[in-house]
Amino acid sequence: MTTIYRSVNPARLDDVVAEVPLADAAGFVAACRTARAAQRGWAAVPAPVRGQVIGNLGRLVRANLETLAQLVTREIGKPILEARGEVQEIIDTCDFFLGEGRRMYGQTVPSEMPDKQLFTFRVPVGVAAIITAGNFPVAVPSWYLVPALLCGNAVVWKPAEYASASAAALAALVRRSGVPDGVFSVVDADGAATFDGLSLALDAGLVDKVGFTGSSAVGARIGELTGRHLQTPCLELGGKNPMVVTPDADLSLAVEGALFGGFGTAGQRCTSLGTAIVHESVYESFVDSLGKALADAVIGDPTREEVLYGPMLADRFAERYEEYLTWIGDHHRVLGPIGRITADNPRAGFAGNPADGLFYHPALVAGVRPDDELFRTETFGPIVGVLPYRDLDEAIELANAPGYGLSSSIYTNDPRSAFAFRSGVSAGMVSVNNSTSGAEAHLPFGGNGKSGNGSRQSGVWVLDQFTRWQSMNWDYSGRLQKAQMDTQTITPDLDFRL
Repeated sequence: MTTIYRSVNPARLDDVVAEVPLADAAGFVAACRTARAAQRGWAAVPAPVRGQVIGNLGRLVRANLETLAQLVTREIGKPILEARGEVQEIIDTCDFFLGEGRRMYGQTVPSEMPDKQLFTFRVPVGVAAIITAGNFPVAVPSWYLVPALLCGNAVVWKPAEYASASAAALAALVRRSGVPDGVFSVVDADGAATFDGLSLALDAGLVDKVGFTGSSAVGARIGELTGRHLQTPCLELGGKNPMVVTPDADLSLAVEGALFGGFGTAGQRCTSLGTAIVHESVYESFVDSLGKALADAVIGDPTREEVLYGPMLADRFAERYEEYLTWIGDHHRVLGPIGRITADNPRAGFAGNPADGLFYHPALVAGVRPDDELFRTETFGPIVGVLPYRDLDEAIELANAPGYGLSSSIYTNDPRSAFAFRSGVSAGMVSVNNSTSGAEAHLPFGGNGKSGNGSRQSGVWVLDQFTRWQSMNWDYSGRLQKAQMDTQTITPDLDFRL
């Protein structure tokens, strides 16, 4: 019996956005088998022509920007301004990789022997299975889909169920961009069926690369699974992203960065600010200023442009956020009310009717300690901890302590502090006088530690995820020349002295 998943608007729980039949493990395997059959034909298409297909996709997304953004806002509750920015990210990614189709460079390498040439080539990995979260339902998938297709791979994409309508819309644009049948497919499935299907597909030799965006716990399981097949996945996982505020920082700018980085998208970004680490001399001023900014921020209906954030993405995220709130202890100072926004727990200036959706108060928690669960673990929601530090070495140690390594930021006007932080922090991305959120399409995106396995997305760096290097040597001497044995030698006079 087919299971039907109902994707519901989290800002209006009576609005069913889509009803999607979920595939089982066999359905996932079947899609991978179809992709395997189609991949060689796609790889034979010249890379510049594949680049033209990526250019077509960019133009289609641009023509449908507002419609797609509105759908993202309706389905996951992302504020409309952020949703438009998310769709623009797809366009930026396509614009960048359009040209990479003509720059799929290898090298011509000199040989140590005469009448012989050496070459290197980028070749596609084969079939890429891409599994993505729904907090960025169209932008993050494009970071995988665009370069994977450009490089000549076939793609099987498993989007988040709660973002299935947005995924279907993006998939429709991909198909109309000129990607041949079978080269790209979408499989809607729950987590268990996806994992089982991926395991079977790997056993059958149908998948050559796995890309995954999601939690650190699931990423670790995927890493174990692919490791048994001697594959390295592209893992983009969670973060407990620190922001350090130095004594000389522009405090108002730091507060603005914390407000957007910690509470934009209701704190439901992998790059959301987790902990603000603030010098003790400005600690109280920072906490009070951020608390006031939060009190003045507009929360509610995500279709309104003035809204800082809307609802939680779906029921599962609301339930998990309620658990995070239980981590607040007696030694913490919480600024303002917490919990779900209701008639009995109201928020001044709320935009819309809180009873319609999964809306929560922002939680600013001062007095966080390094041994707190709230400090050590990613909290996917509108909650930010704050703790003081005495010197920069201590701040860097605190920034690294949770073991994640995705994004980080420092607010300072001292170049020495900025560069000391950059060299000491374990994060894959560092911002100076900017928030922890704000990736651009032509820079490497990815993390270390519990945030990922060092793989990178975006820019030219992602090409290494979806191609393998192949070398070729061509000997036209007419005789067998043996490397390291038949090489020409030059005899120097090393005993010579002036």
